[in-house]
Amino acid sequence: MTTNRPVALVTGASSGIGKAAAFALVDAGFEVVGTSRKASGGDRREGVTFLDLDVASDTSVASLVDRVIEQFGRIDVLVNNAGIGSAGAGEERSLVQDQQLFDINVFGLIRMTKAVLPHMRAQGGGRIINISSVLGFVPAPYMAAYAASKHAVEGYSESVDHEVRQHGVRVLLVEPAYTRTAFEANSPKPATPLPVYEQQRQVFERVMAAAMKDGDDPATVAKAIVAAATDPKPKLRYPAGPTAGRVGTLRRLVPARAFDRQIRKLNQLPA
Repeated sequence: MTTNRPVALVTGASSGIGKAAAFALVDAGFEVVGTSRKASGGDRREGVTFLDLDVASDTSVASLVDRVIEQFGRIDVLVNNAGIGSAGAGEERSLVQDQQLFDINVFGLIRMTKAVLPHMRAQGGGRIINISSVLGFVPAPYMAAYAASKHAVEGYSESVDHEVRQHGVRVLLVEPAYTRTAFEANSPKPATPLPVYEQQRQVFERVMAAAMKDGDDPATVAKAIVAAATDPKPKLRYPAGPTAGRVGTLRRLVPARAFDRQIRKLNQLPA
C-alpha cells in the first residue's frame, strides 16, 4: 500500500527513546515504521508498524528499506536511534566489544543512511535524524567506547549534511543528556575487569545510576526528534532537554582547564 502521509522510519523503536519517538511521530501526522531485532514482523500497534531489523547486517538493512519502500512508497524521515552502551575502563574492554559497539552505533547508522539516501534524493527531499548524545562532544570516563561512537556520529552527520543538502536532504543531530531508559542495564560489562580500576568503576556505576534515575523522560527527546522532523528551517543540532542545552553551552564557553576539572568532579575522580 502507499500513503499520502509522510513516512518515518525509526530504528530501535521497541523501548525507550525510539518507542517514544515512534508514537510522537504518529501524533505529528506521520506513517511510522518502527524496527527492532525482536519485532514480530508486520505487527501494528498504536499506529506504528513494527518490522525486524539488525542494523549490524547489510542484508537486513537492505531488505528492510526495500520492504518499506514497497509497502509505503517512500521514506521521508529516518531516525537512527538503535544503539548500545559501554561500561568499564577503556583498558578493561576487549577489542571485540568495542568493535561490536561501533558496528551498531556507528556503522549501523551509516548502513541505514546509505540505504535511504538514494530514495530521498530521487524524491527530492528527506531528513535523516541521528540520535547522538551530550557525550558526542564531552568526555565520558568509564564509557570511552560509547563516547567515541557518539563523537563519530557527530562528525559523520555534519559532514554528510553538507554533501546532501543541495539534493533537498538534511542530516540532523538530536543530542540527549541522561534519559530514563534501560540504557545502563543494557551496557555490557567489561570483558576483563582489572583490580586497578575496580574502586573507581564502582563509583562510576553509582554516579551513572543516579544520573539515569534523575534523567529526562524519553518524551523530552521525542519532542526534539519531532521538531527536527518537522521544522520548516531545521537546525543541525537539537539539544534534547535543559540539561543537554546547558552542557553544550558550557562546553563552548568554559575554558578547557576548568571544564576538565568539572568533568573529574562530576565523575568523582581524584583531582
